[in-house]
Amino acid sequence: MEQQEVKHKRRVRYSGTHPKRFEEKYKEHNPEKYADTVAKVISKGSTPAGMHIPIMVQEILDFLQIKPGQKGLDATLGYGGHSGEMLKCLEGRGHLYALDADPIESVKTKERLKKKGFGPEILTVKLLNFADVDQILPESGQFDFVLADLGLSSMQIDNPERGFSFKFDGPLDLRLNPEQGVPAWQRLKEMSRDEMIGMMVTNGDEPYAEQIARTILSYRKKGRKIETTFQLKQAIEDALAFLPEEGKKEAVKKSCQRTFQALRIDVNSEYEVLESFMEKLPDILAPGGRAAILTFHSGEDRIVKKAFKRFYNEGVYAEVAKDVVRPSAEECVRNSRAHSTKMRWAIKA
Repeated sequence: MEQQEVKHKRRVRYSGTHPKRFEEKYKEHNPEKYADTVAKVISKGSTPAGMHIPIMVQEILDFLQIKPGQKGLDATLGYGGHSGEMLKCLEGRGHLYALDADPIESVKTKERLKKKGFGPEILTVKLLNFADVDQILPESGQFDFVLADLGLSSMQIDNPERGFSFKFDGPLDLRLNPEQGVPAWQRLKEMSRDEMIGMMVTNGDEPYAEQIARTILSYRKKGRKIETTFQLKQAIEDALAFLPEEGKKEAVKKSCQRTFQALRIDVNSEYEVLESFMEKLPDILAPGGRAAILTFHSGEDRIVKKAFKRFYNEGVYAEVAKDVVRPSAEECVRNSRAHSTKMRWAIKA
C-alpha cells in the first residue's frame, strides 16, 4: 500500500514584524518550545504569555511534607506547576488527584504533565469544580495532603477570548467554565443599581462603585452596549472623568482591576464555591492530613481564616496557621503576580 506523503505545515504568516492577534501568537500557544524567550521574560519579573508560574512552591512543599506512597489532591490544577512539583515528591509511588473547572485549560495541562512522565498510573485529572470535591471521595478515599491555589491562571488572563483582562479587547465573559452559567456582560444587563454597587464593594473593595454603577446604568438607558472588555474599561474611564488629571490614569487602572475581579467573583459564584470547599475539606482529609490554601484578596482570605478557626475550635483541626505565610521579597521580584498572595494551612486532628 502506497504511503501518503505528509506535507510540512507552515506556520501562519502575519503582517508586520510581530503577530498582533492572539490566535497568531505561536509562542503564547506553545511556550515550552521557546525556552530562551521564556527565560528572558521571567528574568524581567514577568510571566510569559501562555504560561503560569506557580507561587510559593517551596513554602507549600515545606508545609505539606509529601512522602512517596501518599495520596494527595490539587483542588485547582491550572497550569499544573504545583501538581508537577508535588508529583516529583511522590517519586512514582502514591497518587495525585487534580480538579479544574476549566474544560479548555485542564485538557492542555493533563497532556503537558503526561509528557513529563506523570500518566494515569500516578495522576488523575477530573473536570470538576472544587466545591464538589466530595464527589471524588468514593473513588479516591481521604487525602494525606491537599492544596488549593485560588488565583486565576495566567493562561486564562492572556487569552482575550476569555475576557478576564481589560488589557486586551474581547468578549466580556469571565466564566471559568464557558459552558456553564451566564457571561459577565449578561450579568451587567440584569443587575440593579444596588446589586451592582454591592457586588463591586463586596467583591472588589471598589471606592468608586457608585459612580461606575451610575455610568453603566446610563449606558444601558442610552442603548450603549457593554459586551466587551474595552467597552467596560471605557465605561469605568467615563465614570472616573471627574478625577484630577494627575493620578487619574493609575486610578482608572486600579478601578478596572477591582471591577473585573468583582465581576469574575460574581459570575463564577467564587465565594459560595470556596465556602462549600472549606466546609467539605475536613471530610476529605485523612487523620493528620495537611491542607494549604493560597488566597489573593481579602474576601477569600476572610472565608479561609474563619473556616479554619471554627473547625480548630471544634477540635476538627489539631493545628491551624496563626499568621499568613507570604512569598519572599525575591519571589515577588521574580514574579509580580505573587505580591498579593497569602497562604494559610491546617492539620487534621
